[in-house]
Amino acid sequence: MTGYLPIENYGVIGDLNTVALVGLNGSIDFFCYPHFDSPSVFCRLLDTDKGGFYSISPQQENFKKRQMYLPDTNVLLTRCLSNQGIVEMTDCMPVSQQGPGMQLIRIVKSIKGEIDIGMRCAPRFNYGRTHHTFRQSDERHIEIVPDGGTQPTMVLYSEIPLTIEGDDIVANFCLKEGFTAHFHLAWAESVDPRGTYQVDKVLRDTIDFWHDWIASNNYQGRWREMVTRSALVLKLLTSYKYGALVAAPTFGLPESIGGGRNWDYRYCWIRDSAFTIYALIRLGFRQEAIDYIRWIEDRFKAAGPAGQLQLMYRVDGSEQIDEEILGHWEGYRKSAPVRIGNAASTQHQLDIYGELLDAVHLASHHVQGLTHDGWKSLSHTIEYVCDHWRDADHGIWEIRGEEQQFLHSRLMCWVAIDRALRLARDQSLPAPIVRWSDVRTAIYDSIYEDFWNEEIHSFVQYKGGTTVDASVLMMPMVKFITATDPRWLSTLEMVGRRLATDTLLQRYETDHITFEQIDKSQEGSFTMCSFWYIECLARAGQVDKARLLFEKMLGYANHLGLYAEELGLDGSHLGNFPQAFTHLALISAAYALDLKLDKTNEEGWLL
Repeated sequence: MTGYLPIENYGVIGDLNTVALVGLNGSIDFFCYPHFDSPSVFCRLLDTDKGGFYSISPQQENFKKRQMYLPDTNVLLTRCLSNQGIVEMTDCMPVSQQGPGMQLIRIVKSIKGEIDIGMRCAPRFNYGRTHHTFRQSDERHIEIVPDGGTQPTMVLYSEIPLTIEGDDIVANFCLKEGFTAHFHLAWAESVDPRGTYQVDKVLRDTIDFWHDWIASNNYQGRWREMVTRSALVLKLLTSYKYGALVAAPTFGLPESIGGGRNWDYRYCWIRDSAFTIYALIRLGFRQEAIDYIRWIEDRFKAAGPAGQLQLMYRVDGSEQIDEEILGHWEGYRKSAPVRIGNAASTQHQLDIYGELLDAVHLASHHVQGLTHDGWKSLSHTIEYVCDHWRDADHGIWEIRGEEQQFLHSRLMCWVAIDRALRLARDQSLPAPIVRWSDVRTAIYDSIYEDFWNEEIHSFVQYKGGTTVDASVLMMPMVKFITATDPRWLSTLEMVGRRLATDTLLQRYETDHITFEQIDKSQEGSFTMCSFWYIECLARAGQVDKARLLFEKMLGYANHLGLYAEELGLDGSHLGNFPQAFTHLALISAAYALDLKLDKTNEEGWLL
């Protein structure tokens, strides 16, 4: 276990097709290729012996390590500092206005002193299950060929002589002060292996791409640096080809060390859609919002007259996401099992329809209206919600156990119908207005009658229950209840009392859960829930408290401003990393706080 870096000790780079995680020690320990949900090439993050890695670092042990992004980019700089000298390594995956470059470029430079450098590229294809062979045409160019064509042939090339050692490629060299060494790892068909002279141009084009993209960011509030970094993270997790956003680029990272909640998040959740559209539009990224809503519309068109959606899809929109356990890997710090695929894709979750309709409503209002075909397909989905809103389901937390009638699912069914009625009214679209309005009223009444607990003066997690759930924080954010309603204020107080430890929130009270087959190990706090809580406090007028807790939450970010899904009480990051929903929730909370601090009346922008 000593070989595992803390999750928070990584930075992320990417090319809008996939990402790589780069450790403070200069090692790439996670890289799936060529797409987000492709099999891994390097995955020492989940098995130090069998996962594979790609490391470049000084051979001496006394270097301090620091990381930073080049300003307003996703180009990562790792600095190695000692009294003997300074080495800087620039890592990027090229991307330009023409699209992804299908390369991973590493540039090592001695800023001060003569430094001995070691490079080892240890690929382990197909989650460490597929062997590979090498084809070496010269000492600076080696092709890496996975057996059976399971993944594309790759090529590693450099002006530094490369040597094959067993299943690895190595290079050991002395870097003189002011000198630079380049290493390219790429899809063999994507680049000219003799074109190392283009490194500076490729790097410059990549920096220009990120500068040009982030220039559309119109956020001018108090936390611009963190909001900008969150926006850059979201763009990294967005598919250039399809416009969809993955929940996180990793799989198998544990929600508790040694526990079994180790899921695969390399897919696109319908649930994330409303927050994604809100964040993109609010920040000024209209084209990304258009691309994303087009991807969403394709999903409910594919649902056809039945109107039922799957809760998650692959980036390309395909539905097959079979779950499998990688039994040959020990997992991060022996947190097994390691899963790929996600069995929750077949679960029944009613809340996704509210998130979907909220996203479509936002996009229609701020970007572009619905097409005739889009409205026809969406109407089928609303009819499905009208027929099924009373059903039990697995809920937002994807309970692997008995279905329940969850408050959050009931709430989001109300949102789905409410937003559909707004769309019909605003765009004069044909709809069974009376039927939909009657169902919306019935859901509204049900929430107050079936989910309000008079004894604890709070809305509760599920019908007839006594426990609270952080997802209740969505109630004022989706405009079901005003943020200062007495029932809501007492619910907010109960959430803080039962779920919060300072600024860290659990998602629900695990001590009282009887319907889930839960892993009894203590999971971390859910980072996005903390930002939801902060936003609700701000909306409720508790601005000073909200601001203090927000500043505390910013202190939990890693050294690069990134967040995993969860946080331990000791500040360690847990779960998949970086998580899109956390950064979406951060952006939303920052805007809500700014509006309250500035006392501006822009409630229409709040979800």
